[in-house]
Amino acid sequence: MGDMKFKANMNYLLSEGGIGIILVLLFLIFAVTTPHFASFQNISNIFTQISINTIISVGMTFVILLGGIDLSVGSLLALCSVAAGMVMSNGELSPGFSIFSAVFLSIVIGMFFGLANGAISEKWKIHSFIVTLGMLNITRGMALQVSNSRTFFDFPAGFNSFGNINIVGLPIIFVIALLLVILGQVVLTRTVFGRMLIAIGNNEESVRLSGHNTALYKVLAFVICGASVGIAAIMYMLRLNIASPILGVGFELNAIAAVVIGGTSMNGGKGSLLGTFLGACIMGVLNNGLLLIGLGDFARQIVTGLIIILAVILDRYRNSFSARLREA
Repeated sequence: MGDMKFKANMNYLLSEGGIGIILVLLFLIFAVTTPHFASFQNISNIFTQISINTIISVGMTFVILLGGIDLSVGSLLALCSVAAGMVMSNGELSPGFSIFSAVFLSIVIGMFFGLANGAISEKWKIHSFIVTLGMLNITRGMALQVSNSRTFFDFPAGFNSFGNINIVGLPIIFVIALLLVILGQVVLTRTVFGRMLIAIGNNEESVRLSGHNTALYKVLAFVICGASVGIAAIMYMLRLNIASPILGVGFELNAIAAVVIGGTSMNGGKGSLLGTFLGACIMGVLNNGLLLIGLGDFARQIVTGLIIILAVILDRYRNSFSARLREA
C-alpha cells in the first residue's frame, strides 16, 4: 500500500504538481526582476491574455488525449468571428437577437468543422495532422472570402459592455474560461465519455475489441474542439470588439504548447484539463514577463517554439519514468 501511494505521489509531482511549482517559480522570478509585474493590474492583464488560449486549449486537450492534433483552430477562430461579426453588424436585426444569433452561429460553425475534421480523419484513416492542415487553409480562405477581407467592429453596445464586466476583480472572459476548464475536467474524470477517451488514447485496439465504437468517440472529441473554438471566437470579440479574417494566426501553436506543457502526452492516453490550464498560465506569465523585460515579438516567438520542443522532450522523459515506476 505504501509503495502504491509513493508511486501515485511521484506521478502527481511529474504532472500537475510539478507544473504548478514551475508556474510559481516563474512568477516569483519575474516579480523580483521586473517592476510592476506583480501588480494587481498586470495580473488582471495576464488573466485576460490567457483566456482565449485557455478556451482553445480545452478543446485541444480532448483531441491530443487521443493522440491526434488540430492545426485548424486559429483559422477556424477567424471564420467563426467573421460570421458572428457579420450577424451583429447587421443593422436590421434587434441587438438581443443579433447577439444570440451570433453566439449560436459561431459555436455551430466551430462544431461543424470539428465534425468534418474528425469524420474525414476516421472515414479515410488519415492522420488528423494532414486533415486539419488542409482545413486550416480552407477555413482561412472562407473567412477572407465571406468577409471580403473586411474587419467588423460595429457590435451592439450590450455585447461590448458585457466584455468589460469584472467578477470579484476577475475579467468575465477569464471566468468563462475557468468554468470551461472545470466543466472539461469533470467530463474527463467523472463521465464514461471522458474515461473512454483516455482508454482509447492508451490502447484503441483493446477498446474496439471490447465492443465500443472508437470512431464515434474520436469524432466527438474533434466536435468538442470545434465548439471550444466557436466560444473562443466570441470571447476574442468581447475582448477587442472586432472580428477579422486575419485573426488567430499562430493560435494553434499556443494551444498545443499549453496542452503539452500541461502534461498531456502527445501519444495520447494521459493528461488533464487542470494541467492544461496551468500550461496556459505558464505561457501567459512567460509572454507577459518577457514583454515587460523588453523582449520583442520575434524573440518571444523563438522562445515559444523552444518551449514547445522542450515540453515534448520533457514528456518523453516523464513517460519513461512513469513506465519504470509502474514496472517497479
